[in-house]
Amino acid sequence: MFLVNVRVVRHCVGFQSLRSLHVTAVGCGAPVSACCVRGAGLKQLHGARRSWININNKQMQSCCPPTRCLSTSSHSEDGDLIYTGSLGTAVRGVKFFSYSTSGASLVLVPQILMKTGLGVQSFALQAAFCGVVGFFTFLTPVLLHLFTKGYVVRLYHNPDRDTYTAVTYNVFLAEKRTVFHQKQVRIPQVTKMFTTFYADKMGLLVNPDLFSIPQDFNHLMGYDKPFSFHTEVDPADKS
Repeated sequence: MFLVNVRVVRHCVGFQSLRSLHVTAVGCGAPVSACCVRGAGLKQLHGARRSWININNKQMQSCCPPTRCLSTSSHSEDGDLIYTGSLGTAVRGVKFFSYSTSGASLVLVPQILMKTGLGVQSFALQAAFCGVVGFFTFLTPVLLHLFTKGYVVRLYHNPDRDTYTAVTYNVFLAEKRTVFHQKQVRIPQVTKMFTTFYADKMGLLVNPDLFSIPQDFNHLMGYDKPFSFHTEVDPADKS
């Protein structure tokens, strides 16, 4: 009994003589007291650790700014940019190359006719040679322009007036702006290769997959309107 009491007294004296350690939460600046104890003191140490973790998590969450949803559409005087064509640079480059070769042909053809002697030979041979050269000089740029004149490089939408501004390239490779209302949009009855919809009488070509927000394409085409069984024949389709 005497030995047991001595051990109990030594245990209590050792427990009371321990010093408190201060643990500082890194990055939060909130000191948390924890006692380095033995035996029953381990429960207090675990409790201090849990409280320190909770305080650390709360302060880390408060330090992090809330995430906000950023809109990818840019605003300009024409409205919100809702569409950007992926082939705009390619179309402009091909047309510029076609114009360059046509201009070079107009300069080189007279010299070829004079140096090769074709200018003094039969008229049939001259007509055949000039026809082949003229096809690549004039007809190719004209056909290329007809196929790509409706390709939309950028499309803007003004939600206040519900109007659209389509940016295309004209004959001189300059940007051309076409403003139209959503009510003027007409969908062709027959699917066409180079026309997605008609803005009044002008055929425009867009890629539905390139719209950043699918709802913008649905509103442009009028798919968000109530369905009607009344169909009208498009005059452009008859031709």
